[in-house]
Amino acid sequence: MHVFAIYHRHVLSVIEALKSEGVIAAHASLSAITLEPPREAAHGDMATNAAMVLAGQVKANPRALAEKIADKLRGLSGVTSVSIAGPGFINLSLAEDIWRSVIPEILRDGHAYGDSNLGAGKKINVEYVSANPTGPLHIGHARGAVYGDALASLLAKAGFAVSKEYYINDAGAQVEVLARSAYLRYREACGEAIGEIPEGLYPGEYLKAAGEAIKAKFGATLTSKPEADWLADVQAIAIESMLTLIRADLADLGIHHDIFTSEAALKRAGKVEEAIEILRTLGHIYRGVLDAPKGETPDDWEPEEQLLFRSSAFGDDADRTVQKANGAFTYFAGDLALTRDKIARGYDGLIMMLGADHGGYVKRLQAITTALSEGRVGMEVMLCQLVHLFKNGEPMRMSKRAGNFITVRDVLEEVGKDILRFVMLMRKSSQDMEFDLDKVKEQSKDNPVFYVQYAHARAHSLLRLAAQQDANAVEAAKRMDVSALARLSHPAEMAFVKKLASYPRLIEQAAIAREPHRIIYFAQEVAAMFHEIWGMGNADASLRFVQAGDSSLTAARLMLARAGAAVIASALNLCGVTPVEEM
Repeated sequence: MHVFAIYHRHVLSVIEALKSEGVIAAHASLSAITLEPPREAAHGDMATNAAMVLAGQVKANPRALAEKIADKLRGLSGVTSVSIAGPGFINLSLAEDIWRSVIPEILRDGHAYGDSNLGAGKKINVEYVSANPTGPLHIGHARGAVYGDALASLLAKAGFAVSKEYYINDAGAQVEVLARSAYLRYREACGEAIGEIPEGLYPGEYLKAAGEAIKAKFGATLTSKPEADWLADVQAIAIESMLTLIRADLADLGIHHDIFTSEAALKRAGKVEEAIEILRTLGHIYRGVLDAPKGETPDDWEPEEQLLFRSSAFGDDADRTVQKANGAFTYFAGDLALTRDKIARGYDGLIMMLGADHGGYVKRLQAITTALSEGRVGMEVMLCQLVHLFKNGEPMRMSKRAGNFITVRDVLEEVGKDILRFVMLMRKSSQDMEFDLDKVKEQSKDNPVFYVQYAHARAHSLLRLAAQQDANAVEAAKRMDVSALARLSHPAEMAFVKKLASYPRLIEQAAIAREPHRIIYFAQEVAAMFHEIWGMGNADASLRFVQAGDSSLTAARLMLARAGAAVIASALNLCGVTPVEEM
């Protein structure tokens, strides 16, 4: 039962009734009316802005209109009080039985609790990671990987049909550099002393595996051949070697994409030309000369006629080059091909997770999506800011195996998947974050990862303890004896129930905002409330979960603990973190 959704519908029904009575004009729009928890618990269980939203539309005094709405709301089943605050907020309080009835629902639904049909099956493509296949994933990739993966899971829970995609940038200059770097390691594998890695090539030791793979296939036959004869073969092996490395890192992060799309394959299939022709037909492609770059004009800049996309007509800062004067397609042309390919697959919306250094791409990506879909498909671009790693109080040093950056593998070996994923979701993606490798391994309340995991494990330990002391209570809890739930009455218990009841609303709100980090925040809040109730029992024996000689109260509190554990588990699973039962 989504309590907030149910009473939101009740509020809208009341408004419709007032419309039919002529109190509110028939044309008044209800779309901006919300029902949410008030900022202060003392104001009630729910607050609606209905009167203030409608007052301006119908030219009425907000508080006077609020009184008329409140009169109707007082007659709703389960509503115990209605009050008006400030300029016209309407606060509602519900009967405790309404809140308690959420507990059996949570226990029945388990991880499915909070599932929503908000998305109504709308097809959404979420592209994330998409690191160039030129080396292992670094810690910056990890943030986008975890955030994108959690967002995809969140949208799926909210009722969207989600496809998770990885775009392989396996065409262009960077993979030629990869091939030359791998060829150097191949010569090393053949027994040649290669000395220092020349500037401009990738220095990481991870390419030794690619060198060995090339040797295994070709022996030493390529060592005396010119680049033109070996480049394509070496490039293919090097790319596959890097993708194997990347897929292994992603798998250990708990990430599995549905689709891997190759830039090179799109180009071979003529998808660039196809996208350009579509834009040409729509009148968005032209031949022209771009203005010189802003600021000082480079000495080698010449005003050349190029093939341009009219990106500025769709909100971009300037038109974009698709094909250079020499006939070569730009990197941007690859974006055209990929976007056209996604649109052709029938998605209703596209989401991309990009690094902070891609901020300049946002408007142009949105422009090509609007142009190619003729406004049918939207593009959302989310940027992930930097991660600052610390170990022993100092910035973490770069990886030997990578040569010039810290790899995901380094951090996974240091803290493991669950901690890495949890921490990566502790900040909004648009904010820089600090990641202290020592602190997140502490087993203390100051470590949020441990604090949430411990709450889940504690609830399960409680069930094991109760089984030893009161088998009847455990049995009543398992069969969900609803009558026992009336014994839950302490303010802390009721506040905990209301927090659990807000989970379905949180799922929808986080999905709409594209903010999976809210789920981690929520898990922390639930864990804190559970630990608080547990601590109260240490100070007052009557508040302990297991009450000797009172199976009914014990059963009620066990159901409460189980419901809390179920919601924590659901939230952690949604974020790709394992909810442990013992610590």
